Amino acid sequence: MREYVDDGCVPYKMVAGVNPTPPSPVFSIVIIFDLTCAHGHRFEGWFASTEQFDRQKADALVACPICDDVGIERVPSAQVRVPKAGGRESAAPQQSADAESAPSHDAVAGLPSDVLAKLREIVRNTENVGRRFPEEARKIHYNEAPARSIRGQASRDEAQELSDEGIDFARLPPFLSSDSH
Repeated sequence: MREYVDDGCVPYKMVAGVNPTPPSPVFSIVIIFDLTCAHGHRFEGWFASTEQFDRQKADALVACPICDDVGIERVPSAQVRVPKAGGRESAAPQQSADAESAPSHDAVAGLPSDVLAKLREIVRNTENVGRRFPEEARKIHYNEAPARSIRGQASRDEAQELSDEGIDFARLPPFLSSDSH
């Protein structure tokens, strides 16, 4: 997991979905970029400026929320026109035939919503052991605890140690591991 760094930017991903510092009452302008990872997952990122995006990308702080890949690139964004006055004609963009055939917002990472719902059900039926994940995984692997499906957090070093010990586990993408689903 990445730690939250308060550098004046709006983070796109929070540790456990909690912002450790309360939001400032001061409003700031945010640039929203459409992004893609090397695996083709598309998502958006919110940044204070293009320079902040470039700096965070260079420091490997921007990662895909689906697979955690840091090979991130900007992709062309749709332009949105906002009318300047309420009485003027709406400047809503015309929908093309492509827009009608685009995937629904219910799908994540190109997964149909029914598949996504089933995956989330499977995750919900696991025991969340939190930061005790490496310890609990070892106990289950070495038959010191009853076999059961668990989930939780592990650092990269802890995950490598588990892998070195031959303990099988899989990284859950954030859209599946959120307890809000």
